[in-house]
Amino acid sequence: MNTTSLDAAPIVLAPGDVDLATLRRVHAGGVQLSLDPSARAGLLAAQATVRRIVEAGEVVYGINTGFGKLAQTIIPPERLAELQRNLVLSHSAGTGEPLAAGVVRLVLATKAVSLARGHSGVRPEIVDALLALSNAGLLPRIPSKGSVGASGDLAPLAHLACVLIGEGEVTAPDGEVIGGADALRRIGMEPFVLGPKEGLALLNGTQVSTALALAGLFGAEDVFAAGLMAGALSLEAIQGSIKPFDARIHAARGQPGQMAVAGAVRALLEGSEILPSHADCGRVQDPYSIRCVPQVMGACLDNLSHAARVLRIEANAASDNPLVFDNGDVISGGNFHAEPVAFAADIIALSVAEIGAISERRMALLLDSGLSGLPPFLVRDGGVNSGFMIAQVTAAALASENKSLAHPASVDSLPTSANQEDHVSMATFAGRRLGDMVDNTAVVVGIEAMAAAQGIELKRGLKSSPLLEAEFAAIRERVAFIDQDRFLAPSIEAMRLWARQGQWPDAVQAILPSHA
Repeated sequence: MNTTSLDAAPIVLAPGDVDLATLRRVHAGGVQLSLDPSARAGLLAAQATVRRIVEAGEVVYGINTGFGKLAQTIIPPERLAELQRNLVLSHSAGTGEPLAAGVVRLVLATKAVSLARGHSGVRPEIVDALLALSNAGLLPRIPSKGSVGASGDLAPLAHLACVLIGEGEVTAPDGEVIGGADALRRIGMEPFVLGPKEGLALLNGTQVSTALALAGLFGAEDVFAAGLMAGALSLEAIQGSIKPFDARIHAARGQPGQMAVAGAVRALLEGSEILPSHADCGRVQDPYSIRCVPQVMGACLDNLSHAARVLRIEANAASDNPLVFDNGDVISGGNFHAEPVAFAADIIALSVAEIGAISERRMALLLDSGLSGLPPFLVRDGGVNSGFMIAQVTAAALASENKSLAHPASVDSLPTSANQEDHVSMATFAGRRLGDMVDNTAVVVGIEAMAAAQGIELKRGLKSSPLLEAEFAAIRERVAFIDQDRFLAPSIEAMRLWARQGQWPDAVQAILPSHA
């Protein structure tokens, strides 16, 4: 029985042509997935090729041989089903907390898309089962640790494959943990007896690394947008200059992200009463954390855009091994090596760290009365009240933590499988650490936005732009003005959630890779 919600939005997955906006919707949930019917012909043709090889007694790696260092071991036909089942069970060696629900939805969708490219030799029913599990909210419990991101995400994908053979565990929509066989029964299926190559096709591939990196990308976009909003609010709070955002400056350099960010900030500030009120104040230059927002955040945007292109391609890729082609060739290669994903995740990490780093500096600027013109620590009755003093310490701690987490994972490698797999990508960790980094930066940016709102209110008289006034009101719905010290942690958490909301003015949303 399929337990898909009747109000779930339908999405048709066209292998090779799934875009980032679709993947973001899959990650968020509330969708019903189906496969483009045109993909079934390729699935059936590749399956027929595998069947012909077995019936002809040909020896082909991954179909009737052992795996990795055991590739020279030929497996007799009567033991091929046993071979595939043992492969799945032996590789289910992951550890750590289960992957988040949104990541698992991405794994199911991208694995289905990869198999449906028609190069894997699996029957269509396996793809159907992956999508049916997602539609029913029956999400395999995939341990988050145990993959080095080469020869595919073997251990985590084995835990996914376990469910298809009636083993492993699944989290149901109500949070109950059930067995794989029970989950299959709930979608009207029986456990699969895997045919030649089907187990290997399920285990090989970069889908877990890619799903983690995609989740990191979507989170990075959220905090990037929140950082632009917070930066614009901070500029208004210190009565900074709009001149460094002049389009001519950025056109003279020509960096696309820089030009886009400057344009977005100008749009956010359009109609401000505060900006013209201090046009002749004599301020020559603002600190870099304000003046160089287009240059820093623009570079972050360019990096996110590059990573987005890589991950969109990878989400549509046939990345298992060997691959079956329409002329009957079965060729062993290395598409399972997740180096492109590792680099993309590392680039995202650099951007997330910098978004938080410049935000923390603006936060410090707001608290420094000599630079901001605001009361020390943004509170009127200072001394008795500490105001935002320790909130900035929290922001500094998290920004510093992100510097360590930003160290590239892709530069590391440890050989596995008796040196057959002698260079690996570490892409899975590269993607997994992005979740912590994004949450850290969401706190930093949220604290800055809360402080900027405080600064604007301390100087309240003229209004900011309509867009920033709307954001100011949204912040005030979450946190009240601080007139005296109070228990601050709930306000910081509310602002972390503000930074992760994912809904921003069109001027900002339009420049994000998965929205553009």
